[in-house]
Amino acid sequence: MTQKFTSNDLVRFIYHETTASETLRIEQAMESDPALRAEYELLLNGHRVYPRVKFNARKSTLQAILSYSQKATLETSF
Repeated sequence: MTQKFTSNDLVRFIYHETTASETLRIEQAMESDPALRAEYELLLNGHRVYPRVKFNARKSTLQAILSYSQKATLETSF
């Protein structure tokens, strides 16, 4: 049985979010399916080209979230 892999599967593979068995199956499928390999190469190139983005919230924003979370926890525990 041939398993069909989606673009989402390939993105997960690129970001190392697949299980060991999924990784093996995807690698084997790419060896025998040139179209799948081409799609992987296209996605991998996009992954390499776009800059890495890191989001850093202000300390006041994080504190507000933590305060809200603590308040919500206290309200639900009564």
